[in-house]
Amino acid sequence: MELIQGIRERRSIRKFEDRPVPRELLREVVETAAYAPSWKNTQTARYLVVDDKEKIRELAGEACMLGFEKNMENLSKAPAVVVLTGIKGRSGYERDGSFSTSKGSHWESFDAGIAAQTFCLAAWEKGLGTVIMGLFDEKEIAGRLAIPQEQQVCAVIAVGYPQSVPEAPRRKNAEELLTFWEA
Repeated sequence: MELIQGIRERRSIRKFEDRPVPRELLREVVETAAYAPSWKNTQTARYLVVDDKEKIRELAGEACMLGFEKNMENLSKAPAVVVLTGIKGRSGYERDGSFSTSKGSHWESFDAGIAAQTFCLAAWEKGLGTVIMGLFDEKEIAGRLAIPQEQQVCAVIAVGYPQSVPEAPRRKNAEELLTFWEA
């Protein structure tokens, strides 16, 4: 698959086939996702795969998903869940702990977003569908999965073989999105 084609065709998948995702396939996806750019090449993204049905149902519960029914439903039916974490205090920081950027700790989220999108595109290339969820209780998930204290939960990604692929939603054209600065 060509890169542009993958970017244009990848969709958020919310309905998955009822079949497991091989761990080796997920390893291949992460090997590709490792090439996502990051602040000063800090490579802070970490990928925790949960493929145990009982643990997935627990993560899909009200406490972890803040009662958001769509996330609860999507997650509960996913064959695998990737909890994307990031190492705290590195993206956007100098070695002495001071910020390098006016964005402060926000840069950690920026790097996590790049990592999540790269993971999802690599998964799509391998025939897997994904949906990134942002509504969740970080502390609840971290506690249930024993996430190390030096990491923070950045995203929850449902992963599996797509049951179907939805049509692309309307996209804004370049004229709406693009401005050339003029002196």
